Amino acid sequence: MFVPINGYLYELGDTREPAHAHDLYITSWGRVPLHVHHISGETSYDVGHRHRYAGTTAPAPSGMPHTHQYFVYTSVDDGHIHEIRGVTGPAIPLPNGGHFHEFRGVTSRNGSTPHTHAYQGRTSK
Repeated sequence: MFVPINGYLYELGDTREPAHAHDLYITSWGRVPLHVHHISGETSYDVGHRHRYAGTTAPAPSGMPHTHQYFVYTSVDDGHIHEIRGVTGPAIPLPNGGHFHEFRGVTSRNGSTPHTHAYQGRTSK
């Protein structure tokens, strides 16, 4: 069975390296359109500072129950960054159409005093 897939490649790392990698962001799978959401916010205040973050979720199918994976780096604050990664909750329908997702978690451990930050939010529509 042939399933047409549309998307785009994102280059990762140095292309001169023989083992460089690509990420494939699929925008449609057969007749099912895929979509993404924007995420952004601030982490909890811990060890005298907080971080900001912003990014885009991985694509997921439209019009059916789904979640999205996400991965972003925080802003540099107090001389370090953290990774934020996880999976959103299920789609929450909006009264006038569309939907959003809730997300929450704990950052990676980092800093001169190793620590984490909590984060939570809602995706864009």
